[in-house]
Amino acid sequence: MPDTVKIHIPTALRPQVGDQESVDVPANTVGEALGTLKNQYPDFGKKLYKTDDQLNRFINVYLNDEDIRFLDNLDTELKAGDEVSIVPAIAGG
Repeated sequence: MPDTVKIHIPTALRPQVGDQESVDVPANTVGEALGTLKNQYPDFGKKLYKTDDQLNRFINVYLNDEDIRFLDNLDTELKAGDEVSIVPAIAGG
């Protein structure tokens, strides 16, 4: 049975998940966790993913403050108590 992890939802994307600050999902990997959210909240999935298995380039994902790009990306394994944060990139100038 997969462990349950908390996914923190950024303010800009909360309307797509019923205005929740975070969502708890069972998952073995970051990809499974985000995939569960994508299936439960299709509008959220459209904002998060460019294709079925590729995140939009302006979406950063962190596991316990570690950027998943420097771990195993979407294949990064999860354990009970882990926290995943979704952080949209902000452009400025």
